Amino acid sequence: MSTADTTTGIAPTTATVRRAAVLGHPVAHSLSPVLHTAAYRALGLEGWEYGVHDVTQDALAGFLHDAGPGWAGLSLTMPLKQVVIGLLDHVDPLAQAVGAVNTVLFSAVGGAVGGAAGGAVTTIGTNTDVHGIVAALREGLGTRRVSDAVILGGGATAASALASVAELGCTSPRVFVRSLDRIDPLREAVARMGVTPSFEVFDDKATTSALVSADAVVSTTPKYASDIWAALLTERLTGSPSAAADQPAGVLLDVIYDPRPTALQSAWAALGAEAIGGERMLLHQAAEQVRLMTGRPAPLTAMDEALQAALG
Repeated sequence: MSTADTTTGIAPTTATVRRAAVLGHPVAHSLSPVLHTAAYRALGLEGWEYGVHDVTQDALAGFLHDAGPGWAGLSLTMPLKQVVIGLLDHVDPLAQAVGAVNTVLFSAVGGAVGGAAGGAVTTIGTNTDVHGIVAALREGLGTRRVSDAVILGGGATAASALASVAELGCTSPRVFVRSLDRIDPLREAVARMGVTPSFEVFDDKATTSALVSADAVVSTTPKYASDIWAALLTERLTGSPSAAADQPAGVLLDVIYDPRPTALQSAWAALGAEAIGGERMLLHQAAEQVRLMTGRPAPLTAMDEALQAALG
């Protein structure tokens, strides 16, 4: 899979007033407004505004119906990324394969993002989470390709992680989950993507061994769920005479950024390996959203500075 699939080819509108927003439930904690607002300021888009709307799954269809002319796009967080697919006019191939849309673009019938006032619009769903994961991992990997990868967790973000490591070179990663009985949506995404991962139940020895040997690790587990692996890695790798030989050499991305750093991220870094926090994924996926919504390259430095200030 390629993040190039998220490119719409739509020309940006030249109108001076455009709206965008993040939707979710709950959503008050979102840092998307910080990132997008910083981008608008750096790009000189004075008429653009970015809001926050707490929208449930049941209310999403109504929100999309009422939005349109004057809107550039929407950022979607949980629990809307799957349910929105059936409500859109078009869904791009990457988002369709992954089974999750985190970005909605509004296109005027004439072809420009953000419908002109009074004009009809169509809705287009894309996925920038894959771009965000790839770009975040690239910060640690550089130009290296990934031969062996591990993904922790089997939820919605795991599907984006699968597409990401495939783009980086590994189409057969090991996926560790709590239960094999609860990953049917992920198996369906795998079939659509054409990747061939192995699915395994979390096991102290097997999982830690896989983490140590992988070129790239993406933890998609909920907050604090990965703490056990932090403890086991620290115990195994610092309590063994061969600890130096067993230290991880790969790059870890933990998609959680609250707390920051996570216990797994801290343990990984303490063992001398590259650990990347979820705020880097957040930054890069938002930058891709800005590019798609405005038609201009995202001002990554300005967005990063705003994010660090908000987190700091």
